[in-house]
Amino acid sequence: MAESDDIFLRAKHRIYTGLTEDPESVWNGPFCFIQAADPQLGLMKAWRDGDCDGGGDEWAEEVELTKRAVEAVNQLRPRPRFMVLCGDLVHAMPDTPYRGGQERDLKAALKGTDPSIPLVFVSGNHDLGNTPTPSTVEQYCSAWGDDYFSFWVGGVLCLVLNSQLFYDDSACPQLKDAQEKWLEEQLSRSSSSSSSMVPKHVLVFQHIPLYLKSPDEEDDYFNLQKGVRQSLLDRFKKAGVKAVFSGHYHRNAGGCHGGLDMVVSSAIGCQLGDDTHGVRVVVVTADSVIHRYHSLEQLRTQGIDEDLRKLLQA
Repeated sequence: MAESDDIFLRAKHRIYTGLTEDPESVWNGPFCFIQAADPQLGLMKAWRDGDCDGGGDEWAEEVELTKRAVEAVNQLRPRPRFMVLCGDLVHAMPDTPYRGGQERDLKAALKGTDPSIPLVFVSGNHDLGNTPTPSTVEQYCSAWGDDYFSFWVGGVLCLVLNSQLFYDDSACPQLKDAQEKWLEEQLSRSSSSSSSMVPKHVLVFQHIPLYLKSPDEEDDYFNLQKGVRQSLLDRFKKAGVKAVFSGHYHRNAGGCHGGLDMVVSSAIGCQLGDDTHGVRVVVVTADSVIHRYHSLEQLRTQGIDEDLRKLLQA
């Protein structure tokens, strides 16, 4: 990506440079952030046409929805500390005809984001391919930043993961192994009593949910396989992870089991259920992580719900 298009501070070397460890590793009171998912430029027309395997030759609707999301987030007070997009930034798979145009137009739509609200990007299956390769991962990293990394914000440790490596690493097992090693180091450090930085909370962001409703549900296109799912759940719980935020389902779902919240947020773009285009407002307090899905219209006209706003004033 040309330097002039670099509208955000991208993650490099597994650290997000927009939010640094010092002084962000220190708790400084309640704050909020925005979790969004699946702008997926090109899917809405493809879904209507019944050709979701195609790249989607029109995406003006998703561009407009993304601009509306940006406008609604920009007017929020207090300002969100960041906005994270949990994957499927565009619909066209790597190396397909509409990919470049969709990425270009999404970046243009996001340029209106207030500079005080860093953008954090998570890779999805359409961003990397259902079976990622070293080449498709490198293409994503060149366009959007690292596919997995960590950052601190207000005393909270955030881990961004490449969930496609959990789903199908058959074409890049070495990349899966590298993420596994890195993740284990991050989880061990976050739960170590000897660490110089003990997080108030640990949050995880990935595209594919661990599960949609229950940890013991059957394997599905929209969740991770049982064996992988249970391993991650055990590791996350042991490390004190408070919540896992994802997209992919294009509907709101999730649940809380064993103190770990699995948050599945519907899309900015194409809706596959009864939800409307929207984003999730997440409020972080010393004791809790509270979240609620807001439609774009609701967020634009009413802002954050009053009870959530009061938590930020505590």
